[in-house]
Amino acid sequence: MNKPKQVSRGPDLRQLLRERIAACRTVEELNDRVISPFVQEVEAACRERGYIINIYGEQSNLAFTGDEQSAEEIYALIEDYLDARQAAGDDA
Repeated sequence: MNKPKQVSRGPDLRQLLRERIAACRTVEELNDRVISPFVQEVEAACRERGYIINIYGEQSNLAFTGDEQSAEEIYALIEDYLDARQAAGDDA
C-alpha cells in the first residue's frame, strides 16, 4: 500500500521574514529586499484572484487598489494625514 505523499510546508514565513529583516542594515535595504518583494507578491496574488485587499495591522495598513493612479492618490492622502497629525502634535 502506498503512503500518501507528504507535502513539505517549508520554513515558517514569520521566521524567514525575521531573518531577512535582521540581515538588512538600512531602511532602504529593508524596503528593497523584504517589503517591496512581499508587497509585489501579495499584489500579484490579489490581481490573479480579482481581490481588492486592505489589511489592517496593529500599527500599519496594507491597501491594494489594483491600479497605479489610485495607489498614488491613496499614498498622497496618507502623507497629508500624517503631516497634519504631526503638525497638530507640534502645536500642542
